[in-house]
Amino acid sequence: MAATGSEKQGATAYYVTTPIYYVNDAPHLGHAYTTVAGDVLTRWHRQRGEKVWYLTGTDEHGQKIMRTAEANGVTPQEWCDKLVEEAWKPLWEHLNIANDDFIRTTEKRHTDRVAEFVQDLHDKGEIYQGGYEGPYCVGCEEYKLPGDLIDGEGEYAGQKLCPIHKKPVELLKEENYFFKLSEYGPKLLEFYEANPGFIQPESARNEVVNFVKQGLQDLSISRSTFDWGVKVPWDPKHVIYVWIDALLNYATAVGYNENPEKFAETFPADVHLVGKDILRFHAIIWPAMLMANELPVPGRVAANGWLMVGGEKMSKSNLTGIKPQDLTSHFGVDAYRWYFLRAIAFGQDGSFSWEDFTARYTSELANDYGNLASRVAAMIGKYFDGALPEATASGEAEQAVRDGLAKAVTEADRKIGDEVDFQGGILAIFDFVKQVNGYLTEQEPWKVAKDTSPEGQARLATILYTAAESLRAVAVLLNPVMPETSQSLWDSLGADASLGALADQRVQSAGTWGLLPVGTTVTKGAVLFPRLEEPKKDQ
Repeated sequence: MAATGSEKQGATAYYVTTPIYYVNDAPHLGHAYTTVAGDVLTRWHRQRGEKVWYLTGTDEHGQKIMRTAEANGVTPQEWCDKLVEEAWKPLWEHLNIANDDFIRTTEKRHTDRVAEFVQDLHDKGEIYQGGYEGPYCVGCEEYKLPGDLIDGEGEYAGQKLCPIHKKPVELLKEENYFFKLSEYGPKLLEFYEANPGFIQPESARNEVVNFVKQGLQDLSISRSTFDWGVKVPWDPKHVIYVWIDALLNYATAVGYNENPEKFAETFPADVHLVGKDILRFHAIIWPAMLMANELPVPGRVAANGWLMVGGEKMSKSNLTGIKPQDLTSHFGVDAYRWYFLRAIAFGQDGSFSWEDFTARYTSELANDYGNLASRVAAMIGKYFDGALPEATASGEAEQAVRDGLAKAVTEADRKIGDEVDFQGGILAIFDFVKQVNGYLTEQEPWKVAKDTSPEGQARLATILYTAAESLRAVAVLLNPVMPETSQSLWDSLGADASLGALADQRVQSAGTWGLLPVGTTVTKGAVLFPRLEEPKKDQ
């Protein structure tokens, strides 16, 4: 049986990947959703003190890219270069994505290794030559089973359509090379049973298991009707099927056949984050390829649902594509990073609306979180000249806050770090934010301040220290999700000078009470989540 991600060698890295994205057009919200999720996951593990490797990149071969480039009057390479440098990389920088590598499938470090991997499969007898005829979707770069197609209507009446792109498929017939995928059905089912957490969510796992149980067909792994791709090493009239090429980026980017030490400590991925429409490639074809070449299988494939606008999957082809910048220019980058992971359970489809984003921003970010930070800083400034007072009169109310924090840390760490449940983790943190707000409402420090006796002032100091220390912990917990605002809060609490950089703070120690030193200077910085201006009418 092939190894899983838990069987790496040496000082292992927690390795997370996004899909590598087609560069036939600029990125939209769906691409950014998966990439932000990976960024939050890897930032979380960095704050656990773990060695991390986060990979994203672009898929630049295949017929779809070639046709798009031709339609724009440039070569495929020129088209890819332009999109990567002008659209994809700038967006990831804009969204504060801290990826460790960006792989492009046209890079020599990738293409050479792909040819070697396929040659190894051929030498092992896993590949043979044969003919194939069937319906082919250029958008998916995939042969379709007749039962997967849908009937066209309107201008496509009488034609069979791809269920994803809603466009007619092409009947393709060509002599290709085939990978003996059909032989791996029993091995895959055995692997799924032994590793029930390999596919997430459960509904996705059930879909894959049922599909494999129906029997797998051998996979066409070359194309001879176009030449934009990696040449088949023993028959250069063929190019390697773009999906075989693409999946191998997860190995080539971390040193496959080039840097044995890095490969051993990084590969396979602990988590592949993918869209559910490409789940079968990652949960069936990819592990079968690895088994065939006697390489370890990934730890988990986590499939996110579709982002829906007006009831339809977000994509360029159905005109529901929205630029992330349309939202960040209004709500800000951190709120954007927070919203989709907060509003949609990872693994399920979710609908986006401007109204829902606005309502959640106002209620949870501005009112619950941002206002809490402003109130606490303002009261420490007003009553203690900005110097954090000492808590000397703690009681049951303060113990309840400390218990609430410990619960939030444990639950958020388990949900985000272990279960890849971003929504559950974020909700655990914001439940604690609500608890601290409730604590202040009940304790009424603005009234306690009127009691100038030593006992009254000790009680006031305790209330405000409790609130400030709670915010210190929240800044640590929300740093992977909203790094810019977390840093602003950290600085306003005076924590940077007294505790060190926020990025060095460990999630596990966020719940250790009393880390914010007495006497540190608390300042009321810029509002974390400013009041929103009315959006433009076309938005």
